[in-house]
Amino acid sequence: MDTLLIPLIQVVSIALNLYIWALIISAILSWLVAFNVVNTSNRVVYMIGDFLYRITEPALRPIRNFLPNLGGIDISPIVLILAIIFLQNVLQRIAFQL
Repeated sequence: MDTLLIPLIQVVSIALNLYIWALIISAILSWLVAFNVVNTSNRVVYMIGDFLYRITEPALRPIRNFLPNLGGIDISPIVLILAIIFLQNVLQRIAFQL
């Protein structure tokens, strides 16, 4: 059982790391669009932004509904990244105990 569970935990950890990077890139891209540094009428920028929105928004929406309104500051990506890091630490502890 250990021969299957440890690699599975490693794959989940890698997927969580990739999702953290997607959250970071999505936040940076939203800032760049808000400050008119990049133009969303560019097809490539639009496709990248739409892809990142579609993969991050389902996880961020419940957090945004739970958090109080802080004006123009959105801290939901930070909360989600901290939750993912916590989950990764739990998975590492489980893998270490095996």
